Amino acid sequence: MTSTTSLSLNKLDLRAPVFTRLRRGTGVRWLRVITLMSLDVTMLYTAWHLAEKLGTPADSPWSTAYNPFYILPILATEVGLIAAKKLYDARQERRDYFNLVKALTISHLLLLLVAFFYQPGGIVSRSTFILSWALSISLTFIARFTFDSTVEYVRKQGAVCYRTFIISRPEDKEKANRLIARENCYKILGWADVGALVADKENLDATIEQICSLGVSEVFVCSWASIKSRMFLYWKLRNAGITLHILPIDVDLEGIQRNLELKMVGGLPALKLSPPLITGSDFLMKRCFDFVCATSFVLLASPLYLLIALLIKIDSPGPIFYKQTRIGLHGKPFKVWKFRTMVVNADKLQKELEARNENKDGILFKIKDDPRITSVGKFLRRYSLDELPQLFNVMFGEMSLVGPRPLPVRDVEKFSEHHFIRQEVLPGISGLWQVSGRSDITDFEQVIRLDVTYMENWSLWLDMQILLQTVMVIVGKKGAY
Repeated sequence: MTSTTSLSLNKLDLRAPVFTRLRRGTGVRWLRVITLMSLDVTMLYTAWHLAEKLGTPADSPWSTAYNPFYILPILATEVGLIAAKKLYDARQERRDYFNLVKALTISHLLLLLVAFFYQPGGIVSRSTFILSWALSISLTFIARFTFDSTVEYVRKQGAVCYRTFIISRPEDKEKANRLIARENCYKILGWADVGALVADKENLDATIEQICSLGVSEVFVCSWASIKSRMFLYWKLRNAGITLHILPIDVDLEGIQRNLELKMVGGLPALKLSPPLITGSDFLMKRCFDFVCATSFVLLASPLYLLIALLIKIDSPGPIFYKQTRIGLHGKPFKVWKFRTMVVNADKLQKELEARNENKDGILFKIKDDPRITSVGKFLRRYSLDELPQLFNVMFGEMSLVGPRPLPVRDVEKFSEHHFIRQEVLPGISGLWQVSGRSDITDFEQVIRLDVTYMENWSLWLDMQILLQTVMVIVGKKGAY
């Protein structure tokens, strides 16, 4: 397979955006933070300067006459505590004036203690500290109130707003509009009927394309439980750098339990799922990591590959490799490479052994002491050495090191509708299923739960953890037969 084909497969992965980009709306957020921080620094500097002029003069290191740069650590401490109280965050948080008083009071107490212990024998102007405390609170209050009032006015003119899209039932549309309008920070650019999205996946794709083309930065969903492809919608928006809000109407959070943030919208609690600041780079790193690790291992372990090939040839007649058609990304079939561990006519013999299948629902085919397995095959399976040729599939871009296992056509044909979500990401050599018991798990619904858990919590760090656990599982021979 060419590198071009490999790249196209990577782009189709549910988690893989086409480009690495900043989260949408980041410019507005940073403009708010920088403006607020600049106002705070200006007001705090002014407060200290006035306090020094109005307070009792003292020959102290805490005066500009003694040290013109003493104000820098004071401002850093005050602004740092304001930031720690989340007073540079979104609308409700930055207007918490009680927390602002606490932050400035604590910072002044800390500075008073530092001043006392820094020069215990010197004179500290207490009036300067008291005046600076009072002026700091007063001036920052005035500056922030002016800022908020200005922002409110500008947003009423339609500027500096978050471009927003609503997905809801027709009867909830007006209510959602009213709730979102109360915040006076969103500009609604479009609406989609959740019923149309449920009825046809093509409508869902078209809606996502519309959202991206409008330059939307935030999406509100009012009927989350109605959307069958919830994880698909979540990942598509996440990869586009679009923040997802879930208004609590028929809420079912299955599939996205991670990274939820509660936010008030129009007096109602809404669940917010923000994408990373920079999206796409993590998946690109995953693909690079997969290719480099797979290629390096194949080169270093080439003597082991040759030894296994020789043992297979000596043990039983037939080819060294076994290539089986598996169903991969988006239901596309591909050939999985494995070292042959069974007799040549194993596929034909499986029909005679179906009655002995130990899986409860019959979707997966697993039996202990399978008579089709060769002597060398038992050893290879016990230590998962038969899976080593799948590193070629990883190099070709058909698989990843970690992901849901690709299943044979026979198994996929027995899928229920909700099982197909596992095929929205690249299949993997290892995954949560493998490190949680492998063949000891006989309920396919449990396999699906593990796959979905992996997909909703996916990160590079999780992949590395699973790879480390895979090594321990192989060494311990847990659930392998």
